[in-house]
Amino acid sequence: MSRLGLTRDKIYKTVARQLHGTVPCWVCGQHVAPADATLEHIKPQSQGGNSHLENLAISHAVCNRQRHPTHAG
Repeated sequence: MSRLGLTRDKIYKTVARQLHGTVPCWVCGQHVAPADATLEHIKPQSQGGNSHLENLAISHAVCNRQRHPTHAG
């Protein structure tokens, strides 16, 4: 598993423990199931954001993609 994958799992488990099993999506606020969880960069890397814990949050994969759509060239 990648370093960010391990970080995602660690953040997910920490939030779930703190919120009694509920892990809200940083984008939409709805619960994120473990299989749907991705790491969201609060400040995108393209805008100078980093992958430090304070700049990472859990989101649904769909919400993450909608927030950062890829541009067809």
